[in-house]
Amino acid sequence: MNSRLLTASRSRNVLTLTAALAAACVLSTSAIWAQAPAAAGSSASSKVGVISIRQAIVTTAEGKVASAELQSQFASRQNEIENLNKQISDLQQRLTSSTGKLSQEEEARLRQQGQRLAQRLDRMNTEYQEDVNAAQADVIDRIGRKMVDVLDRYARENGYAVVLDSSAQSTPILYASTQIDVTQDIVRLYDQAYPVKAGAAAPAKPAAAKPAPAASQPPAAKP
Repeated sequence: MNSRLLTASRSRNVLTLTAALAAACVLSTSAIWAQAPAAAGSSASSKVGVISIRQAIVTTAEGKVASAELQSQFASRQNEIENLNKQISDLQQRLTSSTGKLSQEEEARLRQQGQRLAQRLDRMNTEYQEDVNAAQADVIDRIGRKMVDVLDRYARENGYAVVLDSSAQSTPILYASTQIDVTQDIVRLYDQAYPVKAGAAAPAKPAAAKPAPAASQPPAAKP
């Protein structure tokens, strides 16, 4: 049995709406956000700003609520995967501790059962991650499109020629002064433009997880 299956689903970071968000983000033009002309007579036409789109999205009130909702939405499936992981781990330990005590037929049966459950776990992990990624992409698309409008308006009103995304891999910024970072300004303006509805900040508690069906014998890892 492939030992990587025993730990593949133990991390909860897939729902944090941080590392995976940039790839799913609709903001493909984040390297150069605005080329807005300055107001007549203004000398601010060369103003350059930076923003961490990734940070801005997850820091908005809407982003925080969305993250909590995703945690709730996928909690039961995550627990099912962890329960199945535990079954596999427990039965792997059983096989190890029963070395030389089981008949060849019984040991072969347990190993085959373990392989079947490991395949099931692999499928569950794959489907789970695909669904999580799709849900995250929907959140990013929803918030990202509105954030484009907020940032565009902010850049034009404040005479920015360029606003760079410091969280984008395609924008290798080696240094940027905190004085030109507009991330918090955009978060504040976004929250003002798109306030979270009353009560939305306290998502419902996740439903109790359904335990994975118990196996007659816990699966064991293939040596």
